[in-house]
Amino acid sequence: MKKGHPLAIKKFIIFLVMVVILGIVLIILSELKPVTESKKNDVAKIPKEIKKILIHASPSATFRVPILLYHYVEYIKDKKDTTRELLNIHPKIFDEQLKTLSDAGYTFMTISDVADVLNDKIPLPPKPVVLTFDDGHWDLYTDILPILQKYHAKATAYIVSGFIDKSDFLSSIQLKKVIDSGLVEIGAHTVHHIGLANKLIATVKYEVGSSKQQLEGTYNLHIVSFAYPGGSFDQKAIDVVKDSGYETAVSTVPGIQQSQNNKYFLYRIRPGNRTGDVLLKFLEQEHIGLK
Repeated sequence: MKKGHPLAIKKFIIFLVMVVILGIVLIILSELKPVTESKKNDVAKIPKEIKKILIHASPSATFRVPILLYHYVEYIKDKKDTTRELLNIHPKIFDEQLKTLSDAGYTFMTISDVADVLNDKIPLPPKPVVLTFDDGHWDLYTDILPILQKYHAKATAYIVSGFIDKSDFLSSIQLKKVIDSGLVEIGAHTVHHIGLANKLIATVKYEVGSSKQQLEGTYNLHIVSFAYPGGSFDQKAIDVVKDSGYETAVSTVPGIQQSQNNKYFLYRIRPGNRTGDVLLKFLEQEHIGLK
C-alpha cells in the first residue's frame, strides 16, 4: 500500500483547519448579527417555556404600570429611512404626550422605581407611568432630554454599550450629559444589539454581562435593568440576566400588568402618536396587549 505524499497530506490538513476556522467565524458572525426593531413586535409572544412558568407561578401582587416604549424622537431628514420613520415619534407629539400625562396627574417613574414597588419597598404612586427609550440614539440628548426637562419627567434609557460614539448613536460626552441631568436612569441593552433567544450561552453571558460592566465602569453607574434587543429572549437569557445582577428586564411583549412573575420580562406598550384624551383612554383600558 502506497503512503500518501507528505506534501499532499500537509495541504489536506491545512484545508481541514481552514474549513473549521471558517465554520467558527461564521457561527460567531451569525451570533453577533444585530436585530432590527419593528412595530411588528407589538404582537410579540412570550416564549412557550416561560408561559408554562407563568401558568404554574404562585400568585403575586399585580400592579397596573404602563411602561411606554420609544426608539426615535426626532425630525427625520431622510424620508427613505423607512425603519426610522416607522419607529419615530415627532418631538412635537412627544411634547404633547408628556403635557397630557403631566396635566392628567400621572407620576413619572423609572424602572428602578417599578422594581422597588414589586419588592414592596415603596408604595405604587397614583397614576404611574414609565418612559423608556431603547438603543441610545443621539436624539436622546438633542430632542428627548430638553422635553423631559421641560416637564421634570423621569425616564429610563437602555444603551447599547458597543455603539457609543458610533454613527447615529450618542457620543460619550452626550451620554454623560444625559446622566448628569438626573432625570434619566441608564439600563443595559447588550454590547452589539443582538437577539438573545437561541444563542450560545457564552454569547448571551458576554452580551448581558459585559454591557453592564462597560456602562458601570465608564460612567460610574449601578446598572440594575436590562432590555432584550428586538424583544428576543428565552429562559436561558432570563437566567443569565438574573445571574448578572440585574433586578429587572423589559421586553416588547405588550401589556400593562406588572408583577414578580414577569419581573424579568416586564411588559411594554407603544404610545404611537396618541395625545390628549386618546392617549389617556388608551392607558386606562382594562386590558392592553395580552389577552
